Amino acid sequence: MMKELQLRVNLTEERIENILKKKAAKKLGIRANEITSIKVLRKSIDARKKEVIFNYKVAVYINEPAPQSAEYQFDYKDVSNDKEIHIIGFGPAGMYAALRCIELGYKPIVLERGKNVQDRRRDLRAINQFHEVNEDSNYCFGEGGAGTYSDGKLYTRSLKRGDVRRIFENLVYHGATEEILIDAHPHIGTNKLPKIIKNIRETILHFGGEVHFESRVVDFVVKNNELKAIQIQNGKELSVNAVILATGHSARDVYELLNRKNILLKAKSFAMGVRVEHPQELIDQIQYSCSGQRDELLPAAAYSLVHQVNNRGVYSFCMCPGGFIVPAATANGEVVVNGMSPSRRNNKFANSGIVVEINVDKDLPKYEEFGVFKGLQFQKDLEKLAFNAGGRTQTAPAQRLTDFVEGRLSPSLNETSYQPGLNSSPLHSLLPKIIGGRLRKGFAAFGKKMHGYYTEEANIVGVESRTSSPVNIPRKENLEHPEIKGLFPCGEGGGYAGGIISAAMDGERCAEAAIQLL
Repeated sequence: MMKELQLRVNLTEERIENILKKKAAKKLGIRANEITSIKVLRKSIDARKKEVIFNYKVAVYINEPAPQSAEYQFDYKDVSNDKEIHIIGFGPAGMYAALRCIELGYKPIVLERGKNVQDRRRDLRAINQFHEVNEDSNYCFGEGGAGTYSDGKLYTRSLKRGDVRRIFENLVYHGATEEILIDAHPHIGTNKLPKIIKNIRETILHFGGEVHFESRVVDFVVKNNELKAIQIQNGKELSVNAVILATGHSARDVYELLNRKNILLKAKSFAMGVRVEHPQELIDQIQYSCSGQRDELLPAAAYSLVHQVNNRGVYSFCMCPGGFIVPAATANGEVVVNGMSPSRRNNKFANSGIVVEINVDKDLPKYEEFGVFKGLQFQKDLEKLAFNAGGRTQTAPAQRLTDFVEGRLSPSLNETSYQPGLNSSPLHSLLPKIIGGRLRKGFAAFGKKMHGYYTEEANIVGVESRTSSPVNIPRKENLEHPEIKGLFPCGEGGGYAGGIISAAMDGERCAEAAIQLL
């Protein structure tokens, strides 16, 4: 017999051997030796009160053996000689579109503008150490996309868009730990993601797919509103049956290409702001109600904050406990910051994007001349402002949090995880009022919600501008572009995802849609 139970365990109890079995036996009114096995199905932490509690959902097996652990299997076929589907971009959406094509008997041909995951590291080092941005290989472009060098957070609200569990199991199949199937807020870590991504590539190649790096697409050949071919930067032209466009939210040249070809685009609302960085120990003390270092059984604490200011949301985005702030620019002449964490989340800083909703129809009247690119141009201007304020390198403009809110230049800054360095700048006056004014009120409100959060020990670093795409590539119910037959906008670049899992699910859906067309 198997029973599912919810069990609550405090920190003292968590150290007791076989505590789950003992608690389960007591709750069921049976002897502990009648329980043959317990399997943890879900684990979360409740730190809302002073006593921190671990919440467990468990399957309890009574007087019968537990089933053996499943080996996750996927029905990959040899597609070497099968019909081709071209996929532009090898981030989560492109990777999972390719894997789904193989399952369904079609040959994926992936074209990625950047380098493979190992060679990409050299270009990341060049950004951090020498402030040199390779426009095709950086924190956004290259094998695995922006997700490769990130926290690897796997949380998604897109539960109706696909099979979330299936994506998680596929990550385990390719090398992720089974803990991601259990944790309420699973993550993989930037140190482990590259190996998993390499394994996904090897699966695609093993079953007959193709992956081509340093193959930026520069043109589409469209005849009678049907996509017939694509041109690569080396001059090569490839005939196509269907194209899944999974280029990510930072591929501005792709939007510009589509616009030149008179292919329908739409302006889209998005969010921009700054990164805020606190000592991790401070966040731990606030969240776990502890006076010193957190208990060794507890992970680095995270937070989620939101506040309405003048009818716009101000909220935390991509919070990275025990993490690093990284330079995420995709071109020279701009400064963009993002965050990432290693699997152990053991760095001494916590950082998070704090961003403001931008309504492109109401908030940008001065940008109307840019049409569908009004949000994109506003984004570009903010990144150029950050570049100039930082000192015209990848050094980022920064300010102590209290100085930003109170409107004064910081005479000195706190230590930071951001390797290119910080430059004290008056972000309170430099940021546009629709962002800076709302951020200042938002931070003050956050300080009341999380006592200790509003502190001079925190820096804000500019700018966090790539939360999502300011451009939408429309598609019909069958996921095909409404004007161009054979073109399937996909993932974050099309405006249809907001993270690793939602992008992966959208990639699978687009693969299925393209195959249905063929």
